[in-house]
Amino acid sequence: MTPAFDLRVPPAGYAWWYLDALSDDGRHGLTLIAFIGSVFSPYYASARRRGQGLADPENHCAMNVALYAGPGSGAPKAWCMTERGRRAVERTASTLQIGPSGLTWDSSTLTAQIHETSVPWGRRMRGTVRLHPHALLGSPYPLDDAARHRWCPIAPSARVEVEMESPGLNWSGTAYLDCNHGDRPLEQDFQRWDWSRTALSGQRSAVLYDVTRRDGSAMSLALAFDGQGGATRFTPPPACTLAPTAWRVPRATRSDASQPVQVAQTLEDSPFYARSILQTHLLGEPATAVHESLCLQRWARPVVQLMLPFRMPRRG
Repeated sequence: MTPAFDLRVPPAGYAWWYLDALSDDGRHGLTLIAFIGSVFSPYYASARRRGQGLADPENHCAMNVALYAGPGSGAPKAWCMTERGRRAVERTASTLQIGPSGLTWDSSTLTAQIHETSVPWGRRMRGTVRLHPHALLGSPYPLDDAARHRWCPIAPSARVEVEMESPGLNWSGTAYLDCNHGDRPLEQDFQRWDWSRTALSGQRSAVLYDVTRRDGSAMSLALAFDGQGGATRFTPPPACTLAPTAWRVPRATRSDASQPVQVAQTLEDSPFYARSILQTHLLGEPATAVHESLCLQRWARPVVQLMLPFRMPRRG
């Protein structure tokens, strides 16, 4: 599979390409998410209400970039998510341009050129990120019975090189790449989910995806990936509850039986979303995981919608 940046996104639908990375020395972290039909956009939600449930996803696009600092590292941090309209978006199968930032796929490497402004301080974010997959995958996994929402692991295990001009950073480490796309808003079909990707030895990795749907049904997906493009389902290990965030977002994950899980660091903490680093134990070995918890019932609250423009400005 390739990123396929030209995939069709229907009115009110969405697609996003997600990359996360951790430095080998533990001092740095990064996430980059390119949104077509930004699922967390208050502007897109408002447009759907005005359009009787429909709106143009390409008029609500964003490049979300976050730079994280490991505990006690003193490394610089930055965050941006500026929404842009249709005139600022260009895409082909191998390129995606959203405003001044873009992604390019050349058959073996994903290159991200970042030219953004951070919020709330308005500082420049300039640099290049290169992701080198160990192997590529091609199978989407439906998240609901009607397959209206799909998750596609592209490169569950990869290497990354980060070269930032502003703030000044230069590091390499492990990385992950996937894509989610769907035919209608997430909040129409889901209450919440917990997701994590765990880097294992020998270029192996694992993903845990626990979804609670709007109708109360649940899905638990556990996949192990080797370094050659193979994927194997395994029995989801026992569930464990993690401490909630400062915003009281509930967090949960799974780990090998009788093995503790520790939240090593909370990277993102918002009223409806949390991203964390976990020290866990999975498939028989201790490991580090990138974890997210999403509560769509909270996201849909009017007070949360009013808060979002301060973190997600719109240009054009």
